[in-house]
Amino acid sequence: MSKETVVERINDLRKQIDYHNYRYYVLDSPEISDFEYDELMRELLRLEAENPELVTSDSPTQRVGAAPVDSFPPMAHRVPLLSIDNAMDTDELRAFHQRVVKLVGKEDVPYCCEPKFDGLAVELVYENGIFVRGGTRGDGYTGEDVTSNLKTIKSIPLKLIAEDPPDFLEVRGEVLLYKNALKALNMERSEKQEPLFANPRNAAAGSLRQLDPRITASRPLVFFSYGIVDAVSVGLDSQFDTLRRLQEYGFRVNPDIRLCHGIDEAIDLCLSMQEKRESLPYEIDGVVIKVNDIADQRVLGIRARSPRWSIAYKFPPVQATTILRKIGVQVGRTGVLTPVAVLDPVKIGGVTVSRATLHNADEVKRKDVREGDTVIVQRAGDVIPEIVAPVPSKRTGKEREFAMPETCPVCGSGIIRDTSGEKGKQGVMYRCVNMACPAILKEQIYHFASKDALDIDGLGRKIIQQMVDRGLVRDVSDLYTLKRDDIMGLDGFAELSTSNLLNSIQESKKTTLGRFLYGLGIPHVGEVAARDLAQHFGSLEKVMEASQDELQSMKGIGKEMARAISSFFSNERNRAVIGKLLDRGLEITLQKTAKRAEAPLEGKKFCFSGSLQSMTRSEAKKEVEGKGGQVVSAVSSQLDYLVVGTEPGSKLDKASSLGVTIVDEDEFLRMIREE
Repeated sequence: MSKETVVERINDLRKQIDYHNYRYYVLDSPEISDFEYDELMRELLRLEAENPELVTSDSPTQRVGAAPVDSFPPMAHRVPLLSIDNAMDTDELRAFHQRVVKLVGKEDVPYCCEPKFDGLAVELVYENGIFVRGGTRGDGYTGEDVTSNLKTIKSIPLKLIAEDPPDFLEVRGEVLLYKNALKALNMERSEKQEPLFANPRNAAAGSLRQLDPRITASRPLVFFSYGIVDAVSVGLDSQFDTLRRLQEYGFRVNPDIRLCHGIDEAIDLCLSMQEKRESLPYEIDGVVIKVNDIADQRVLGIRARSPRWSIAYKFPPVQATTILRKIGVQVGRTGVLTPVAVLDPVKIGGVTVSRATLHNADEVKRKDVREGDTVIVQRAGDVIPEIVAPVPSKRTGKEREFAMPETCPVCGSGIIRDTSGEKGKQGVMYRCVNMACPAILKEQIYHFASKDALDIDGLGRKIIQQMVDRGLVRDVSDLYTLKRDDIMGLDGFAELSTSNLLNSIQESKKTTLGRFLYGLGIPHVGEVAARDLAQHFGSLEKVMEASQDELQSMKGIGKEMARAISSFFSNERNRAVIGKLLDRGLEITLQKTAKRAEAPLEGKKFCFSGSLQSMTRSEAKKEVEGKGGQVVSAVSSQLDYLVVGTEPGSKLDKASSLGVTIVDEDEFLRMIREE
């Protein structure tokens, strides 16, 4: 191969690899397989090894090639990388808008609104379209030169996609780590007995500041761009156009960026993003609102440390630090013992938290959480608060390590380590061996009476606790022997409330097989699996007598679930309770599934957002399922219809972006009422 041919081939390979990097790391839309990509890279590596004089700094092979360093040199920012003022509520956003209006002399001010990443701010410098230098924010005036590490991030283009790139370009953005990547990284660090990262921001900063670029390269860091220093010099006159230009250059830009016409639209977006934040694959802690027109930005100018033309609407924190006073143990309906942290009360996301789950004993050990620790607590959406990590620097030496009790903390019975894990691996669960344990019984009854099971309205945890503690209910069948005097003797009950509860218990006697199976609380059997079992076998007797092999032959029933079902119905105590339920009047019917001709919604997936006026969400779900459809809780590309009621949430925006068919309540009613 001639030298000219080699040069042509190397240039062609670089062009192809750059293109496919852009498709994969920026657009999330690869066009070739990993194998094909690897083949291109291997060929380029071979040709450059044979012709070292042809290696250039912008070659894809140079992303990981620098030797470890002892320290990072300083990198001065030509234009200070300023911080942004915060707004903690919508009133402060409106006050910001009024200041802008006063200074620019007009009411009609468009704003470019961008999700605020919880990552590490960096600056990238390009000369003639080639990435030459990059550094951290530092104090806003001087950061650290981490060029070699930044080159390892695949979503940072080493060469701009531009036929005529600018001579000089400074790009600013955020380096971050996705939530699932952080989880995997912490699992790896735990196995190596290394300190865990408390959040994605710390993980991103720690990864980018590694003295060995190979370590940084091993971490799946992502870069999102959000600005160009002196955008006017490259012919831009607005922030929104700047973001579009960055995309054209080959940078990743957040897809949730919006151009809002006025502060009301901006506020609506902030509130929508606050609702949406937990569904995102990365952490955001607010929305950055920028005056869109660069001419207006120049009129507004800057203060000492922040621009007057920008403000960050901060979400309520989902993490906080507090003191872990004690690690208690609670017993669930299947007998599983779960460590629970008792905390000094702390406000997180607008909710006061005093308890947090620690999942299991192995998790306590993995995180090295101790009684007396200062801990980081998080509350994501509506999930139970959990301990993220301790703060070892706050330890005094008086902290106490946790050990699982040798007996059940409720009934005093022995406990066993569950070793029924896959392929004989030791499990992580401890169980109480006494199935008559009051704690187990209370949770079993609560589950049995829940809305998706027997639906006994008014039977809450406090009432159940009284019934069990007073010996009125020894298993779920005893609910159907309760008399008026039994309930009247409970705290808080009068004549009317007693009648209502007795009526609800009586009405629950007529139920479907699917609801009944779910209500039994069989380990691993959720609402869908219970309904599938009912439809497959057709009767309670057939389900109870099914072999493990028969169960496992069903679609959606794996080995572990089949084993759990078979074991449940082999237990004489469980069979005795079922017998008593039937003797005490339970009537179990098979919920009819619509025949093909009667199933106009067969195979269709529905999701709901907002409030329906003509029926409850539960009633709507029954209507869809009765006509062969399926109701899901989340919006995805697999969804067929989003049904929108009054005051829909962020699901509407996501469905619109994915091209999902959106129907209002009237259209939905027509769909389910079609004969």
